[in-house]
Amino acid sequence: MRVITLILTTSLLTSLSGFSFAAELSCSARSGNTTVPLLELYTSEGCSSCPPADDWLSSLRRSGLVPDRVVPLALHVDYWNDLGWEDSYSQKTFTDRQYRLADLNRMRTVFTPQFVLNGRNLSRWHSQVYSEIKRINATAPPARITLVLSRRARNIGITADAETDNQAAQTDLYLAVYENNLSHDIGAGENQNLTLHHEYVARQLIGPVPLKDNGKVHFVQDISLDKSWKESDMGVVAFVQNRNDGAVLQALSLPLCR
Repeated sequence: MRVITLILTTSLLTSLSGFSFAAELSCSARSGNTTVPLLELYTSEGCSSCPPADDWLSSLRRSGLVPDRVVPLALHVDYWNDLGWEDSYSQKTFTDRQYRLADLNRMRTVFTPQFVLNGRNLSRWHSQVYSEIKRINATAPPARITLVLSRRARNIGITADAETDNQAAQTDLYLAVYENNLSHDIGAGENQNLTLHHEYVARQLIGPVPLKDNGKVHFVQDISLDKSWKESDMGVVAFVQNRNDGAVLQALSLPLCR
C-alpha cells in the first residue's frame, strides 16, 4: 500500500498595492510493501492498430488495476510522423527508450502498439497482463521510492528519493510527467477522421538519475508546465530500473496536488 499526503500552505507575498496571498500545494507518496510494476505502452496516433491498445490502457482503472497495483504510462514514438500524420505527443526520447528496451529484450525491431511490463516485452498483453501483475504484486519490493510534489501556479517542484538494497551500481531513477483526458481529431494518415482519446500520456521523461554506491539517490527538479497542459489531469511517475537488463524494481504514481 502506498501512502499519499496532501498539505496546503500559504505564502505571503507583498505587491505594490498591498498584500496578496499565493497558495502553494504540497503532496507526497511513498511506495509500500508490495512491488508495483510499470506498464509502458509504445503507441502513435499515426498507427491504425494503436487505438484499441490506447483504449485498453485507458480502461485499467475501471478493471481494478489502480496505481497501487500497476503504474501505466503511454509513450508516443516519432517514427510514424513522416507517414501521413504528425503525432503532437510524440518525442524522439520515447523512441530512443523503446529501441533501448528492444535491445535488452533481444528484439530485432520495434513496433506499435507495444506493451512493456517492468522492462519486458508483453506479447500477449490481453491474456498475460492480469496474471503477471498479480504475480509481481505478490513479491517484496527490491526498491523504495518517496515522491514529493509542490505546486504554485504553473510551476511544479519535484523531490524524489529512491533506494535499493542491491544493484546500486547499475540502477537508475526515472521520472515522467503525464497527462490524462486527452482527445485529438486526426486529420490525415491511417486514423484520418477519427477522434482518438488518450490517458497516461507522457509529456516529459527525466532521467536516468544513477543511484549512488550506497544504493540511494536524492533528486530535486523544478519544471514549468506548458500552457497547453491541463493541471487537473496531470501527475508524476517515478520508477527505479536496472540499466543492464531493463528490469523495473519499483514504480510509484502521484497526481499533481489539487
